[in-house]
This record gives sequence, C-alpha cells and structure tokens, in this order.
Amino acid sequence: MSVETLPFSKALNAGMRRAMQDDDHVLLMGEDIGRLGGVFRVTEGLQAEFGDRRVLDTPLAESGIVGTAIGLAMAGFRPVCEIQFDGFVFPAFDQITTQLAKLTNRHDGRMSFPVVIRIPYGGHIGAVEHHQESPEAYFTHTPGLRVVSPSTPNDAYWMIQDAIASPDPVIFLEPKSRYWPKGEVDLAARALPLHASRVVRRGTDVTLVGHGAMVTVLLQAAALAESEGISCEVVDLRSLSPVDYGPIVESVRRTGRMVYGQEAPGFTSLGSEIAATVTEQAFFSLEAPVLRVSGFDVPFPAAKLEGSYLPDADRILEAVDRALAY
Repeated sequence: MSVETLPFSKALNAGMRRAMQDDDHVLLMGEDIGRLGGVFRVTEGLQAEFGDRRVLDTPLAESGIVGTAIGLAMAGFRPVCEIQFDGFVFPAFDQITTQLAKLTNRHDGRMSFPVVIRIPYGGHIGAVEHHQESPEAYFTHTPGLRVVSPSTPNDAYWMIQDAIASPDPVIFLEPKSRYWPKGEVDLAARALPLHASRVVRRGTDVTLVGHGAMVTVLLQAAALAESEGISCEVVDLRSLSPVDYGPIVESVRRTGRMVYGQEAPGFTSLGSEIAATVTEQAFFSLEAPVLRVSGFDVPFPAAKLEGSYLPDADRILEAVDRALAY
C-alpha cells in the first residue's frame, strides 16, 4: 500500500532511508545516531542497512560535526547532521552562521553547500535546561539558510527528502513532542513543495497561524472555539524561511483577524516578523491588530513549570476573544 500509518519519528526515518537509497552521496552524521539510532531513535536501523561509512557516529563536538559536513559538501556529498537537542546547537552556531550560510555567496554562486542540520526542538517532554528550547529566530534571521519545520508525519517524510535534495543549507527543525503521535503517510504522492504554507482547517472568523508542535495546539483551540460558535481557520507555516505568505494573507483578508502562536519567546521572534508583514500586506482588511501568543521572555523554566510557560489552547482562545472584541 502507498499509504501507511507511522509515528512522526518513523516517517523521518523512512524519508531519510529513501533519500539514501536514491543518492549514494547522502550520508548521516551525529552523536549516537548509528548503533543507538539517536536519542529519539529517528535513525534506528539505518547504520545496519547502509553501513558505518554512510551513518557516522561522531564525537560530542557540534562545531566539528558541522565543520566536517561543510567539507563533505564541498567534496560533493550531501551530509545530514543531527544535533541531539535544540540547546546543543550553539557550539556549532559559528560554523552555521559565519561559514555555512555564507559560503555560496562567498563563492559568487559557483558552489553549493547541500547540508541539512536536523534539530529536535521545543517543549512538552518534561526535560531540563538546553533540551526544550525554540531557537528558530536565530536561523531565520540569517541570510543563506533555509529553515523548515514539519508538523505531521506525512510532511516529515516528504520535507526531509526535499531538504536533502536542496542545493542550499537547510535547518530542519523537528518538534520533538510530535515524534510519537501517528499519522497517515502517503509514500507515493508528494506533499506540498518544501516552502509552501498550508491551510489545515477552514474557518471564517479568525485566522490562527503557527508552526511545528504549535499547529496541534491551534487545532485544539479551533475545536474548542467551534463549541462556542467561533469559526477559526488554521494555517500551518511549514517553512519558516522563506515564508509563503500567500495562504496566510488570503485567509486574513477573509477573516479580518489573526493570532500567531509559538513556543519561542515573543520579543524579536518569528511571530513578530509574521505579524508585521501580515499587517503591511492586509492592513485594510484587518478588523483588529494581529496578536501573538508565545513563550515568555525568560529562559525556559524547570520541567515542572513548562505547563505555565508554553502556550496552550486556553491562551490561544484568550487571544481569539481579544481579537473578536475589537
């Protein structure tokens, strides 16, 4: 059958397997991704299938992982790096932002650097500091990087393949709280293009927009709002840089109201940029300011407080009520 029901993590695994089968130049590298299969078992079984020359266990040295990947890309390979947790990416930040993001421009477009950096990110897993952060704004702010985040197993399967096939560096953000829920994966029919946003629920009163794990929260809020007679449209951003504004702006022009939800802190965030751009492009259609619901502007708290820190359906609904009150 061309349609299977898979957890998000297994869909990623299947997508990488297919990319490796299709192109011998694709290789995986990261801490404990080989014999162990990664902390979240996303690469489980791939070293046994493709060998330890294509699925490499690396030292605990994120800067070295990305620096090595840059050299491999220069030699014609397509390396896929795994960063174990979101907070561990910062030792590699210099390599990513001052080297990888700039090298194609530095070579006047004569060289491409097809490196994918997979980063499990976000909360809802009850972990400690450096294990539940949302660092997407650092990378969306950096020219030369593509940044994407799937929210469903089907998107995970197809978007990882598209990211690997991209000639440009891709930051592939995986919402770790979505690793276990299952969903249908169409193994034959390609989903949307890598950088397309998508309407996942139709509505007429308010547009809810978000990415990654927040899409599930927005859908929960929309279902609760429906019981109160409020119709919410939900848009999954999917691509964080570049942003496909078409479906978002078209939706806002119909509803007249928009709420953006994100786990990351709100100050100078992706939600800030989305809100500003939508305001510019749909100003005369807006019946209320574009509102944002985000994590608070503090370091991610201890696990027992994450429920107070992370936006939930109730906080989204409070913003919906405020938007409708204008």
